[in-house]
Amino acid sequence: MNFNSLSYLIFLVLNIVVYYLLPGRFRNLQLLAASYYFYMCWNPKYALLMLFSTAVTYFCSLFVQRSVWGKRRFWLVLSLLLNLAILFFFKYYNFASNVVTRALSFAGLQMDIPFLDVLLPVGISFYTFQALGYTIDVYRKDIEAEKSFIDYALFVSFFPQLVAGPIERSGNILHQLKEYHPFRFDNIKEGILPALWGLFKKVVVADNLAVIVNQVYNSPKEHTGAEFLVATAAFAFQIYCDFSAYSDIARGSAKMLGFDLMQNFNCPYFAVSIKDFWRRWHISL
Repeated sequence: MNFNSLSYLIFLVLNIVVYYLLPGRFRNLQLLAASYYFYMCWNPKYALLMLFSTAVTYFCSLFVQRSVWGKRRFWLVLSLLLNLAILFFFKYYNFASNVVTRALSFAGLQMDIPFLDVLLPVGISFYTFQALGYTIDVYRKDIEAEKSFIDYALFVSFFPQLVAGPIERSGNILHQLKEYHPFRFDNIKEGILPALWGLFKKVVVADNLAVIVNQVYNSPKEHTGAEFLVATAAFAFQIYCDFSAYSDIARGSAKMLGFDLMQNFNCPYFAVSIKDFWRRWHISL
C-alpha cells in the first residue's frame, strides 16, 4: 500500500474516522491493528519479523531497567546483536558473501558461499533503528522502560512513519501515545497541507524526473556527456523529492490523528558544508 495510492487514502480516512469515534482506551489498540494490517499488505509473514524485533527490545529494555541478574549491559548488547543480525542478514548477507567469496578466490581458496534469494522487508531499517534507539535511551536512563506492550508495539509500528520514517525518538512519541487526542479541525487542516505537498513532490516532481533519469542511465551509450549532467542533476532532485515526500505525508497523516512527528528534511541543498548537509538531510537518523 503506497502513500500515493487510492487504497492508502481510503485506509487513512477510515482510520481517522474510527480513531476519533472510539473511546480513548481502545484507540491505541485500533492503531496497532491498523499498523500491522498496513504492513501485512506488503508481505504478511514479515510482520512476524517486526513483532519479534518489538518483543526483543521490549523485554530487553525492561530487563535493563530492572538490572535482571545485575547485568544491564548484557541485555543491551543482546538486543543490539539480535536486531542488527536480522538487519545484516536481510540487507547485507548476499553482498558480504560475494565479497568473501571473491577475497578467498583472490587468495587461491575456492569456497562457494550460498547466495540467498530473500526479499528485503519494507521499512526494516526504520523500525529496527527506532526500537534500538529506545533500548539505548532506557540504558542511558533518559526514559523509563514502557510497561504497556501495546503502546510500545504501536511506537515501533505506527503506520505513518513505518516505511520511510522519520525515525522517532522514544522521548517524543511515547508520551503522545498516552495522551487523549480530541478531534480538532485544526489538526486535519495542518495535516492535509504537508500531506498534499508531499504527494505533489512524489507524483508531479519525483516521478517525472525519474523518467528523464532512467532514460539516460538505462542506455548510457546512447547519450552525451551533457545529457548525463542533466540526468545527474535531475536525480539529485528526484531522490530528495521522493524521500522527503514520504516524510511529509507521514507527518501529515500523523497530525490528522493528533500526533506530532519531527521534521526530517530542512532544505538540504542549501547546506554550506557536509556537516550542515547531514543536519538537514534525514535529520531523524
